[in-house]
Amino acid sequence: MDEVAGAIADPVRRDILVMLRQGPLSAGEIAERFEVSRPAVSRHLRVLRASGLVVDTPVGRQRLYELAPDRLTELADWLAQFARPSGWQHRLDALDTEVHRTRRERRARPATEERTA
Repeated sequence: MDEVAGAIADPVRRDILVMLRQGPLSAGEIAERFEVSRPAVSRHLRVLRASGLVVDTPVGRQRLYELAPDRLTELADWLAQFARPSGWQHRLDALDTEVHRTRRERRARPATEERTA
């Protein structure tokens, strides 16, 4: 997870990942969309490849880079704990809390109270 977080820390690498959502691109196609040099783009691609966020496939004399989004799942799951539930999720969480509270109260009541209720 740390390797993935480090790889996406750079805005150029995040932009590359967004571009690759549309489909595979060569290093040249990626580089022409940035103001940085081709060697700099190659270094960014190397970091993304090392983290497992992209895979490269040789096609003739060039390599096509493709997004491998599965590596983001662990990081996304970890980050989800900081998101506040909204909408239905918030209501369902509140219902779950109320159900557990009611069950706990029923277990805490003496048996004689339950018979008279």
